[in-house]
Amino acid sequence: MTLDEVISEFDRGLRSMAGISRMSRPVPESDTIDPLGDESQLTEKERAHSAGLMRVNHVGEVCAQALYQAQKLATNSPELKARFEDAAREEEDHLAWTSRRLKDLDSRPSLLNPIWYAGALAIGFAAGRFGDRASLGFMAETERQVEQHLDGHMHTLPAADHASRAIVEQMRQDEASHAASAISAGASEVPFPVRTLMRVASKVMTRTAYYL
Repeated sequence: MTLDEVISEFDRGLRSMAGISRMSRPVPESDTIDPLGDESQLTEKERAHSAGLMRVNHVGEVCAQALYQAQKLATNSPELKARFEDAAREEEDHLAWTSRRLKDLDSRPSLLNPIWYAGALAIGFAAGRFGDRASLGFMAETERQVEQHLDGHMHTLPAADHASRAIVEQMRQDEASHAASAISAGASEVPFPVRTLMRVASKVMTRTAYYL
């Protein structure tokens, strides 16, 4: 890796933890027109719940940047590096969207973002050291679990919060695409114990990030 690449990755990491990210696509907008479901009618409890969920999603995107950075560092394949870079660029859009939505909801990102980032960086690099197929398998399984997690958010977000719903729906579509891309590239199946451990770690993270 060249010095320019190191500086670029370091800059991306700092921006991810600080909630400052570039956006290559506009924030998704809802095409729902519901005069009985105006966002201004959200109760304080509903607004706080939406903010908690979007904070969880923002943490997920911070972790995604760290995972893809680490996996990029761990592989020697130019093709795989490019694949991880493309996915990270889309995830950076998600990071910007969730950050903006948190501001709109008068809320903030997780106070523990540096910890989440460091942990994900270590996990991503470890996965990458098991080889490219294992790294792709980890990517596919991560994206599958994130997609399921976003499915759950679509069921619990307030019905009138069309802005958050539009963001989550586009994120869900992107995550499914990333998983399919990893599988088509030759991802190996992640062993059941590892999948279970990933789910447990995810629950700890999401429950903590909802409040902190």
